Amino acid sequence: MRYLVTGGAGFIGSHLTDALARRGDAVTVLDDLSTGDDRNLDEIRTTDSVELVRGTALDARLTDTLVSRSDVVVHLAATVGVELVVQDPLAALKNNILGTETVLEACARHGAKALITSTSEIYGKNTADRLSEDADRIVGPPTKTRWAYATSKVVDEIFAYEFHRQRGTPTIVIRLFNCSGPRQTGAYGMVIPRFVRQALAAEDLTVFGDGYQTRCFCHVEDTVRAITELLDEPEAVGGVFNIGGTEEISIRGLAERVIELTASESSIRYVSYEDAYEPGFEDMQRRVPDTSRIRALIGWEPIRSIDDILVDVMAYERRAIEAEAGAR
Repeated sequence: MRYLVTGGAGFIGSHLTDALARRGDAVTVLDDLSTGDDRNLDEIRTTDSVELVRGTALDARLTDTLVSRSDVVVHLAATVGVELVVQDPLAALKNNILGTETVLEACARHGAKALITSTSEIYGKNTADRLSEDADRIVGPPTKTRWAYATSKVVDEIFAYEFHRQRGTPTIVIRLFNCSGPRQTGAYGMVIPRFVRQALAAEDLTVFGDGYQTRCFCHVEDTVRAITELLDEPEAVGGVFNIGGTEEISIRGLAERVIELTASESSIRYVSYEDAYEPGFEDMQRRVPDTSRIRALIGWEPIRSIDDILVDVMAYERRAIEAEAGAR
């Protein structure tokens, strides 16, 4: 199969590219390297099955050309991370919405299957015990920049559903719940790599808010396995699927676990949302996925634990620190 992975030099995209190439598929990666890193592809690019094209999904002509020679498009390119969204919500809206529209238009023209990546953020402040794909969205006012990312992803989903319904484009939508693992950067607000870096440097781990907000983290290897198996399942077309872990942990508890596993002398420092982001910033107190739909269809469930994620990120960050020291 011939795959196009937008954002394929990023965190999830590079792991997906690895998995596809190793099973024998040909992969073209489209990435502008604004937040991705071509070094993420160093190992797999030694094969002839992976090509990196530097560019953006907003480039309609380039995207059309690449889609025309692809069987499947996995659209991962997006503005991600709370910090980037809060800094420039207009850019987040444009990148996410217009990029998805461009990709889907090209897929419709050329008959390619499209997997569109969405997020648990769309559920907003809904704190239900298990958020199913049909759960209500509870979001704050549009004057709060916090909700720009969630809004853009809702529009992306509607595009996917309507391209499938009106134009027959084979689309799949996935909603990711706090995917983490090696290669993820803490530069844009991602909590696990940020905590690990702080702990390894014996710095205070900065927890935003009171730390009692809870999340379920999913190892990137489990996430990639879910994506590839959904792409291989014909009955997934036209559907939307939560992909996330099942272990609920508070951010305070996560920080404590990072300190314990790294044997760090770090302490925890609490920072208000206003100081971390902006006045009136709103966060979700709880976010737990219901993954029964994907389990029923393909039998998927996460295998790797929170500790597995932390240990793998720790190993990756230690290697990165050593490489940075050697480069100086």
